[in-house]
Amino acid sequence: MQNAQTASTTGEIRLEYLIQYGMFLAKAVTTVVAIVIVVGAIAASGNRQRKTGRKGQIKVTHLNEHFGDMKDALRYSVLAKDQLKQVHKDEKKKAKIESKEQAKADKEAAKKPDDVADDASSAKQRKKRVYVINFTGNISADEVASLREEITAILTLAEPLDEVLLRLESPGGMVHAYGLASSQLLRIKSRQIPLTICVDKVAASGGYMMACLADRLVSAPFAIIGSIGVLVQLPNFHRVLKKNEVDYEIISAGEFKRTLTQFGEITQKGRDKVQEEVETMHEIFKAWIKEHRPSVEIDKIATGETWVGTQAKERYMVDEIKTSDDCIVGACEEADVYEVEYELPKSLQDKIGGAFQGTAEKLFSNWIGKSTTNTFQ
Repeated sequence: MQNAQTASTTGEIRLEYLIQYGMFLAKAVTTVVAIVIVVGAIAASGNRQRKTGRKGQIKVTHLNEHFGDMKDALRYSVLAKDQLKQVHKDEKKKAKIESKEQAKADKEAAKKPDDVADDASSAKQRKKRVYVINFTGNISADEVASLREEITAILTLAEPLDEVLLRLESPGGMVHAYGLASSQLLRIKSRQIPLTICVDKVAASGGYMMACLADRLVSAPFAIIGSIGVLVQLPNFHRVLKKNEVDYEIISAGEFKRTLTQFGEITQKGRDKVQEEVETMHEIFKAWIKEHRPSVEIDKIATGETWVGTQAKERYMVDEIKTSDDCIVGACEEADVYEVEYELPKSLQDKIGGAFQGTAEKLFSNWIGKSTTNTFQ
């Protein structure tokens, strides 16, 4: 009797195990099929977009309204009703005074000759406009494609009365890429439009090549500034190939068509040629900095070193110590401030890739935070 009961119990356990195992297999198969479908959709979407191409659009945000909405939200949450009433009363009074001043200016302009009146009226009828753009650079300065579109849009409307404010973050990268990015900023200067550049985190190497074009260069206290130098580095596997008896041939015309390569033998002649090119590029870089920031002692700062914002100001590498937020909020008090962004429509693979990247970065950040007890000494 006991043996029969035990056998029955064992059979039930096995049946339950088989059911659970079957459910697990079903879930696994479903997951694999879903992944295959998603990957197929991503590939198909990518192929369609490569065939049709993607065009972006300009997005404009009126920052005065944005900050005004934030201010109102805080007021309604914090202030009492009588305080709110007084605030609204003061704002109406201020708006009324400004309206009278504007009407008086228009009246005076109307009394002047037509040509003078037109100039005076156009100068007084509108407030100064500040256009805010952003550039976050990587090694290849990929955002230069968006930067050029944003600057092109701004230059269709901006006048010398206005200002462009660039929030710049970049550790530098390839010379030709940052040369193009700098050339885009020169388009603003050639139109006599004031250019302010704000650095909150880093503007080094190619990033500082761009930053030094500013009419007013602003840095946060601990932003990294400098790294005025040129670097060439690459791994060389020639000895590995030689050890394994693998031949590597380069056929070229021109003595210095190839100097240092990843697989060819490094010769002293090739090394000397690359050193010569690096030093030449460094001299060009130094001349660029000196031309656009004549106040710096170029030989003292062009050593490849970096400094925090306060140290950079002592070396005349920046003009002010302030965050970009301070600059933008201050500009809103006397001008109409617009943030201009060139946006590309995100594809399916962009969205999924962004989600995976965000998750990976979050996990990595959490791991670093847990494994590091003291990161700033």
